[in-house]
Amino acid sequence: MGFGVPAFAHPLVAPTEWAELARPGAPLHWAAFDVARGPGTRPDPLYGEVVGRVRENGVPVLGLLDCRNGTRPFGDLLADASHYLDWYRVDGFYLDRAPTGRADAAECRRVVTTLRALLHADDEDTGDTGDTGGTGGAEGTEGNEDAADSGDSRGRRGSGASGNSGSAGVAASRLPESGGGQIVLGHGEHPWPGYAELADQLVTFCGPWTSYRWSEAPEWTAAYPPERFVHLVHGLPRSHLDTALRIARWQGASTVCLTDRTDRDGADPWAGLAGYWHEAVRMLRKQPSPST
Repeated sequence: MGFGVPAFAHPLVAPTEWAELARPGAPLHWAAFDVARGPGTRPDPLYGEVVGRVRENGVPVLGLLDCRNGTRPFGDLLADASHYLDWYRVDGFYLDRAPTGRADAAECRRVVTTLRALLHADDEDTGDTGDTGGTGGAEGTEGNEDAADSGDSRGRRGSGASGNSGSAGVAASRLPESGGGQIVLGHGEHPWPGYAELADQLVTFCGPWTSYRWSEAPEWTAAYPPERFVHLVHGLPRSHLDTALRIARWQGASTVCLTDRTDRDGADPWAGLAGYWHEAVRMLRKQPSPST
C-alpha cells in the first residue's frame, strides 16, 4: 500500500507539507497538484521548484484537470494538459470530478487516449524513458468498521480476483495498455465498471470517514488487482487510522490518502497533510498487501 496525495496547497502556504512529499523514502504512489483548478495562466516558479524535488525521489507528479463531471470541453482539457507539460513536466494527470456514467465513457476514453499521446510525445521530446507509471488495479467486495474491528476479512479476495497479487511498491508496474505517463480518474465513487479499462487508477471513494466506515465495494471490483483503486478519506480521527487502512485493504484499494482535515465550512480537506502524517506513514508501512 502507499499514499496518493492531492497536494492542493500552494508552496507558500504549505512549505512543510511539500517538504514531506519530497522526503526520500516516503511511501508515495503519486502526488497531484493544481495551481488554480488547473495549471494557471502562467508558470509559477515556486511550484516548479517543489514539483522538481518530489520527482527527484521517483514519485510521479500529476497535474489536476477538472472534468466537471464530463461537461468540460475537450479542447479546454487538452490546453490545460499542454500547459502542465510545458511548465511543470508532469508525469501524468489526475482527472478530478471524472464522469461516472456509461454514457460518458466513450468521451472519457477519447480524453485519456489523447492525454497518453501527449505524455508519450513529451517523453520522446525530453528523452525521458524512465517508468514513473502508476499502479495496476484493485478489487474487493465489502468492508466496514465492524468487520475491521473484529478482524473478519470476509468479502475480500479469493472469490472473484483472478489470481492477481497486489504490489506494495511505490510506482508499481504500469498497465500494459498505458501508452505513456499515469492517469488517475477522480470519480469519487464507484463508476460504471467499464472505466476500469481506461486508466491506471480509479478513485472510487472520496469523502468523510463517517461514510467510509460503512462503505462497500461492488462485486465487479474483484476482477481487478488492488493497484487499480484509490480511496481518499477526510475527517478521519487518529484513533481510527488502523481501521481505515484495514477497510481499504479488504476492499482492495492499494492507494489511500487519509487525513483528519475536514470539509467543514467549505474548507478543502486536501489543502495540507494530516496532522498525524508521520504516524500514518509508519502505520501504512506495517500493513500487509491488499491481496492478503
